[in-house]
Amino acid sequence: MKNKIIFFLLSYFFFIETNAQCAMCRAVLESEETQTVAEGINDGIVYLMAIPYILIGGIGFFIYKKYKTLKK
Repeated sequence: MKNKIIFFLLSYFFFIETNAQCAMCRAVLESEETQTVAEGINDGIVYLMAIPYILIGGIGFFIYKKYKTLKK
């Protein structure tokens, strides 16, 4: 337990700041005047982020319904 607390504190206080984009993506997005490409990239990120939550939520719902019908 002591090791877990030490690891948590070290990882909390000594984090490394990272960039989320590769150099080419950043260069294209920063050079764009109308920002339409940046909006498209952001929409793609939202879609990619939402799909796993929807899948896990669906699986959890079906497991819950199955568990609930087995209890009756």
